[in-house]
Amino acid sequence: MDALRATYELRCDASAAETRAREIALEQTAELPREAVARAGLPRDVVGRVESLREAGPGRFLAEIVYPAEVLDGTLSQILNVLFGNTSLQHDVALVDLDLDPAAAAGFGGPRLGVEGLRELTGARGRPLTATALKPVGLSAERLAELCRLFADAGVDIVKDDHGLGDQPAAPFADRVRACQEAVRQAGGRTLYVPHVGGAPSEMARRIAVARDCGVRAVMAAPMLCGLPAFHEAASGSGLAVIAHPALAGAARIAPEALLGRLFRLAGADAAVFPHAGGRFGFTLDTCARIAARLRDRWCGLRPAMPMPAGGMALERVPELISFFGADTILLIGGSLYAGGDPASRAKRFVECVRNAAT
Repeated sequence: MDALRATYELRCDASAAETRAREIALEQTAELPREAVARAGLPRDVVGRVESLREAGPGRFLAEIVYPAEVLDGTLSQILNVLFGNTSLQHDVALVDLDLDPAAAAGFGGPRLGVEGLRELTGARGRPLTATALKPVGLSAERLAELCRLFADAGVDIVKDDHGLGDQPAAPFADRVRACQEAVRQAGGRTLYVPHVGGAPSEMARRIAVARDCGVRAVMAAPMLCGLPAFHEAASGSGLAVIAHPALAGAARIAPEALLGRLFRLAGADAAVFPHAGGRFGFTLDTCARIAARLRDRWCGLRPAMPMPAGGMALERVPELISFFGADTILLIGGSLYAGGDPASRAKRFVECVRNAAT
C-alpha cells in the first residue's frame, strides 16, 4: 500500500530526468542498483515508484515518487529518512512537497490545539491574533518581565521569548519563566507568555516541566535546532500549545512550504513562525502564501495550524498583512514595537489596529 508521496525538483538535462527520478526511488528505499534488487528477490512493492515526471522549466523537472507502507515504521525520523535521507546529499535535488496516507498521519496527531485551540486559549475571535517577542538576549529576567507586563497591559495576545533566549546567566530559564508568567498573571488578561524550550530532549523536557509548573500554557521550540522527532515528542506529550520557530530551516534543500507548512504541522506545531516577504529575509509573497495554505488546508485529517508571519514586519504593514493572510493568522511584530523607544504606545497601536480591522 502506498503510504507516502514526495515531489522532488530535479535540476538536470531532459535526457537524464527519467533515470534520475528512478535513481531517487531506489536510493530512498532499497539503496541498491536495480539489477541487484532483482537478484536479491525483494518484492517489488518495497521499492519506491515514480508516479509522474513533468518539466517545470528549463533544466527543471518535478518527479512524484510514492513509497510503500512497508518502508515506514511509525516514527517521524523514518518518514524524514525515506523522504530525503540520502538524497538530501545530492545537490541536484530538492524536496518540494509531500503527502501521507491519512492512517499514517494519524499516528503523529499533528497540532493538538491548532487554530481553534489557540483562539480558545486567548479568547481572540474573528480577527488575527497579535504577538510580539521579548528581546534582546542579555537583559535580566526582571527587565524581560517588565516588558512582558507592558505588552500584556497593551492587550497583546501572545508574548513569546525571542528564540535567542535560552538559559543564559543574564536571565536563567527558570527565573525568566517564573517572572514573565507572573507578569502576565498580574496584567489580568488572557495574554499567553510563550517561553523558548530549546536544548537536548532531556533538557527540553525539564524546561517544559518548569514552564508547566509556573502555569505557562504554551511554549516555543525550533524543530530544526532540536530535531523534528524531539519537537514532535514535546508537542504530543507536553499538554501545552506549541509554536514552531524556523531557525536553521534554510539549511536544508526542502521547500519552505513543505518544511514549515507540512512537516512542522505533522510534527504537532499549533502555529509556525516564518519570515514574510519584504522583511529581513528573502521569501516571496508566493512562498508565504503557500506556507500559510499548507498550514491551514484540509490535509490528512490533521487540525489546521496558525501561520505566524514575522521577520522584520513593520507596524505600519499590519493592514496589508491582514488583507494578505486573513483572520486565522498570528501577526508577529517584534523589533518594530521597540522602535522609537516607546514600546508601550506602539503595542497599544498594534492591538487597536488589528481589532479595528476586524470590526
